[in-house]
Amino acid sequence: MIADKEMFLINGKAVEQDLERISQSIQEAKELLASTGTGVSLNDWLTIKKYCERFGIKNTETVINWIRRGIIPPENVQVIEELNGIRLIKAVPYKD
Repeated sequence: MIADKEMFLINGKAVEQDLERISQSIQEAKELLASTGTGVSLNDWLTIKKYCERFGIKNTETVINWIRRGIIPPENVQVIEELNGIRLIKAVPYKD
């Protein structure tokens, strides 16, 4: 029983460290975007994966195809080169 509790505490500590690293990464990304004059509200713009999660789309390839076919208009897609070319999509539904 004690071993389980110790394992949980170790895992709990690892999770706290992961959350701290994630928070630092988000802050660094915000600072980078601000320094380049790129203002992005993370409530209005989502990564492809997060877009799929929010709107219940099972496959990221579906959204990638929508971008290629123009279903998602170019003005609703931002590519952030400073973040390895990550694509952000305006958080609005594009298909019913």
